[in-house]
Amino acid sequence: MSLSPVIYHYFCQPLPYVQTLALQEKIHQIQLSRRKTKSHKDVLLLLQHRPVYTAGRRQTEESLRDERIRSTNMGADFVTATRGGELTYHGPGQIVGYPLMDLSRYSPTMGARDYVCRMQKTLELHLKEAHGIMPIPSQHTGVFLDSSTKIGSIGVQVRHRLTSHGFSLNITREPISWFSQIVACGLEGVNAGSIETARSKVVRVEDEVFGLVSRFGRLYEREVIPMVLKDEGEIGEAIARLEEEAKRAGSWPTTPTL
Repeated sequence: MSLSPVIYHYFCQPLPYVQTLALQEKIHQIQLSRRKTKSHKDVLLLLQHRPVYTAGRRQTEESLRDERIRSTNMGADFVTATRGGELTYHGPGQIVGYPLMDLSRYSPTMGARDYVCRMQKTLELHLKEAHGIMPIPSQHTGVFLDSSTKIGSIGVQVRHRLTSHGFSLNITREPISWFSQIVACGLEGVNAGSIETARSKVVRVEDEVFGLVSRFGRLYEREVIPMVLKDEGEIGEAIARLEEEAKRAGSWPTTPTL
């Protein structure tokens, strides 16, 4: 029997991180409660964030205190997230994907390693097919253009076989100046790259959505269809509220204040 489609939504306005984290948690709880009746849906959220530095769940507040102060002085938010990994940056010019999926739909249940591997292959395939960019193999999780240039990151959480958090891929040049202020993901000597810098031409985030969605479906062996907000009850309403909040938030700093 074929699996049900994954429904996806792309947010046009950059989103505040904390509220997006709350949206993920809300969807997780809805999925968990509806799984008893097998009425839950798998969801893929695609978006950009307002400028924010995020730390992984294993980093202590004491070790992050100075980084938090410095980051906020630069004009970015600073949040300790519930994902794995270390300090990283999210912001406009970078597409973020949060798949909220039930891995037990697969037979046998998809393991976390397989799930992450498919995610990495999705990003690599998108770069190859859409842009002719050939990532290199790396001992580190994520997508690298060469040994010192990283273009994509992965940090996930799996609870009760339900996933949250996900991936990010740098599209334009805008994130690079923010990344240059930190040691991202704990990798000394590794800088951020982007599709725009690799191709030396202007690339728009919204133009990447369809291709990423298509390749995500291929790698996870699922049909992926647009979400109709009015048909999705609590989830649709929560997404619509967050979109309105993002519109009210207005502009954001495009470069760090140094």
